[in-house]
Amino acid sequence: MYLSEYTFFVSEEVMRMGKVEIKKKEKKNALFQNAFDLFIDKGFAKTTISDIVERAGLAKGTFYLYFKDKYDLRDKLVVYKAGQLFTDAHNALKKYPDMDFEKQFLFVTDYIIERLQAQHNLMKFISKNLSWGIFRDTFSSTVPQESVPFYEYYLESMKKSHIICAEPELLLFTIIELIGSTCYNCIILEQPVSMDKYLPYLHQSILQIFRSFTEREQAYCPKDFIS
Repeated sequence: MYLSEYTFFVSEEVMRMGKVEIKKKEKKNALFQNAFDLFIDKGFAKTTISDIVERAGLAKGTFYLYFKDKYDLRDKLVVYKAGQLFTDAHNALKKYPDMDFEKQFLFVTDYIIERLQAQHNLMKFISKNLSWGIFRDTFSSTVPQESVPFYEYYLESMKKSHIICAEPELLLFTIIELIGSTCYNCIILEQPVSMDKYLPYLHQSILQIFRSFTEREQAYCPKDFIS
């Protein structure tokens, strides 16, 4: 086989494999989206695997190529949906590369809250099924176009802002729990007040928690430090 023929063969094979991967991703996304719609419409308990594959237009065997069972799909769907939120927030944040880390925290908070305010079904689904173990999986997933896990980006941003934190995971857990519980009550129930009215108090609480977990490197003071 001549070199040119071999190169053509390899290129064709790579293209074929690329198309296969795209198809696999499309099928998995179809299962995710249709499962999400059914969980919202019928509830998780009343939704069957047969319901999901029928609505997605796929064979039942295809389901088991990606998920062990309905519970495995639900957990991965939470990671998928939450990961989309944080990925989109991350991409929006890239427009402000010099923003101080505290402001980054508030920016991401506001971005996610705005999305959840516009998508109540997503808010209900995530809040009902989210656990810290599942959320840790979300942060270990890669950020598109960066190939960097979100949690690593979080740590690197903290370092760039000259912030010392002995327990970064515990800090993230505390703030996520605060945001999650207040979002559900203020967005879905509007109790004790609406999210818009509560947001300034949430910002102050987040900053106080953040500062109780962290300290600035000596001789460093950012220009846009939030007082």
